[in-house]
Amino acid sequence: MRTRLVTVLLSVIAAIMVIPGIAAADAAGGESLKGQIRAPGSSDEGVEGIDIAVSQDGDEIGTATTDTDGEWEVEVPEAGDYHVVLDQESIPDEYELLEKPAGAERDVTVQEGRPFFVVYRLVPQGEAQAEASPSESESADDEEDAAGGAEPAAEEEGVVEAPGVSEGASFGEKFIGLAVAGIIFGLIIAISSVGLSLIFGTTKMINFAHGDMVTFGAMMAMMFSSMTLFSTVHEALAGIPVLGFIANPLVLGLILAVVCGGVLGVVLERFLWRPLRGRNVALIQMFIVTIGVSLVLRHLMLAVFGERRNKYAQFRIQEMLHFGPVSITPRDLVILLVSIGVLILVASMLQFTRIGKAMRAVADNRDLAESSGIDVNRVTLYVWGLGGSLSALGGVFLGLNQTVYWQMGFHLLLLMFAGVILGGLGTAYGAMVGGLAIGLIAQLSTLWFSPQLMNAWALAIMIIVLLVRPQGILGRRERVG
Repeated sequence: MRTRLVTVLLSVIAAIMVIPGIAAADAAGGESLKGQIRAPGSSDEGVEGIDIAVSQDGDEIGTATTDTDGEWEVEVPEAGDYHVVLDQESIPDEYELLEKPAGAERDVTVQEGRPFFVVYRLVPQGEAQAEASPSESESADDEEDAAGGAEPAAEEEGVVEAPGVSEGASFGEKFIGLAVAGIIFGLIIAISSVGLSLIFGTTKMINFAHGDMVTFGAMMAMMFSSMTLFSTVHEALAGIPVLGFIANPLVLGLILAVVCGGVLGVVLERFLWRPLRGRNVALIQMFIVTIGVSLVLRHLMLAVFGERRNKYAQFRIQEMLHFGPVSITPRDLVILLVSIGVLILVASMLQFTRIGKAMRAVADNRDLAESSGIDVNRVTLYVWGLGGSLSALGGVFLGLNQTVYWQMGFHLLLLMFAGVILGGLGTAYGAMVGGLAIGLIAQLSTLWFSPQLMNAWALAIMIIVLLVRPQGILGRRERVG
């Protein structure tokens, strides 16, 4: 019965995720060229009054002038090739254009229904010859390639760029780079989906709002880390080794985001799901309610934070670290190490602590656990708190690795479900293993196939494994009938 229910619900999930994606693509129509020109050394201060002209085949399409935030945009009539020129005479005297790797004139290709972000970088007057090191890794916030722009589509599908891999790299170098990217992406999926698996194990409820809880964590960290108060505290404590690190605005933002994620999970359980269970609401009806909660959370974040993609200001440009054949940015290295540490701590908590053993007991057999004297309601509350905190942490890591935007968790949701099912429904260890496997498969598939198919191959492998082992990698076979 449970297998049939899960099959039906996943079919509904797939339909719900595909239809809004098509509608969003239609709504996003209207090709344009846009960008933001920032003051050197600043993450948010724009430079006003710089002129940009766009032409096609010698005919002028439009012009734009940067506003007070340094932003500009030129609408173009259709997809195609365009020539973009920045008027260097309009740049304020204290700045000049960094012309490497691209100059003031750019030839770009705009795809249908997508804006193209053209990136210009300014440096203080007289420093333009200090060319940026080729080992630097630009943030995906600007979404640029070597020519100055790129499409946001790849990020929307959860593509994690392989660090330090160039187009001319050998197969071995590409394999290593993609394997590292896959491990990082898989760890993010694993952290985000542990709570999803535990919630299903303890309540048998599929939480469709879990992806938006991921987005909530990333948004909270973005909001807290950009507060002036935290920047002031960091400047005051910067000289003290441990306190200086903890007082970093992003570290404080991450800690508060994890706390907020846990509070959100506890509030939802205490004031929504527990009353619904008390009224004996069926699982299918509660699943529909989770869809409603998902839509409410997602559009609240859209209304509050807007639809623009953002990047954490502390990690815009970083030099690559090289460990033999492996190249990785400090940002991704931190994500890798902290993710492994967190998963080890969660596994240790579940294995050795009283509350962890209670969580596993409730997940194995809720009725038996309750008859054994375990306070099931309290354990369920802890599970929702843990799940909310871990989803928030996964959201921060996903935002660090890619960008922060209002649908980031929603686009990750199907991969989280895939990881949970592949590893074994209801088991936290299965979610860890399944998430890591999904991330690796998705990334390594791009060695042979288009990146646009990376998620499809991950889901295909999940289906193949389930045909051989229906209970998942770490799941237990159940008797039916």
